[in-house]
Amino acid sequence: MPVPLYQAKAELFKTLGHPLRIRVLELLCERPQQVRELLAAMDVEAPNLSQQLAVLRRAGLVTARRDGATVVYELAGADVSELMRSARRILTELLADRNELLAELEQAR
Repeated sequence: MPVPLYQAKAELFKTLGHPLRIRVLELLCERPQQVRELLAAMDVEAPNLSQQLAVLRRAGLVTARRDGATVVYELAGADVSELMRSARRILTELLADRNELLAELEQAR
């Protein structure tokens, strides 16, 4: 029996529900990166990063390729980058609305 679309979407959002995974995706939006570059940009231990990269790989959000002795990770497609940009736009709008509400509350004092 096929998985309903809403359930598949929920699984995708669960995958995105970890701050380290989001940070990895943000970094990979800039360009493909080696594991050592990701480690240098993040405050995380290598085994933890490896675990998060594996989750993203299993979900199909990133791909890995060998370049000699190093592994280079990149986004699986432009849609992943667009998803990250969309999340930023949504958060920007939500925060702007909250700032407007805060300003109204302060004026009402």
